[in-house]
Amino acid sequence: MKVLLVNGSPHEKGCTYTALSEIADTIEKQGIEAEIFQVGTEPVSGCLGCGTCRKTGRCVIDDVVNEFLDKAEKADGFVFGSPVHFAAASGMLTSFMDRVFYAGRNRFAHKPGASVVSCRRGGATATFDQINKYFTISNMPVAGSQYWNMVHGNTPDEVMQDKEGLQTMRTLARNLAWLLRCIRAGKEAGIEIPAPEKPERTNFIR
Repeated sequence: MKVLLVNGSPHEKGCTYTALSEIADTIEKQGIEAEIFQVGTEPVSGCLGCGTCRKTGRCVIDDVVNEFLDKAEKADGFVFGSPVHFAAASGMLTSFMDRVFYAGRNRFAHKPGASVVSCRRGGATATFDQINKYFTISNMPVAGSQYWNMVHGNTPDEVMQDKEGLQTMRTLARNLAWLLRCIRAGKEAGIEIPAPEKPERTNFIR
């Protein structure tokens, strides 16, 4: 089994990475592979709404989004991490997730997801809520922890002093590993994924 952890910060080894690393280390101690995926600093366009991905399963803009979608196909669980920018996820991660989940929703259905946020002081719960919405519209179980999945600090060294935050990351990692093992055990026992109904679209302007 494998978990992909997405670093939505422009800083490759910053506060968000520090939180994700704590999760990755704990997941690997549970015997599950973990990979941190860096969105990077190259511009990530927002979704163009062209609909090409509905036919191809890939975004018409061939960038880091398609690179991630290729990896997501084989992953069993996901953690998306972001710094707090104006009480929201980073613009880079927001554009990335908009396109990833629009183009590749089938790659995520029935696979656990979790969000992690890092902030200096405030705005963490709003960001946490924003990222979780991608999971709950995509048929994904959401992994939780003993507290909301956030760390505080202005530098990686300060994050390392947030003992409660780091403990929350480790608890999240163990919960995610447990959930993955439960899903695998269910599949081995013959429990099938729920059959979807034909989608109904209700528009309120007639």
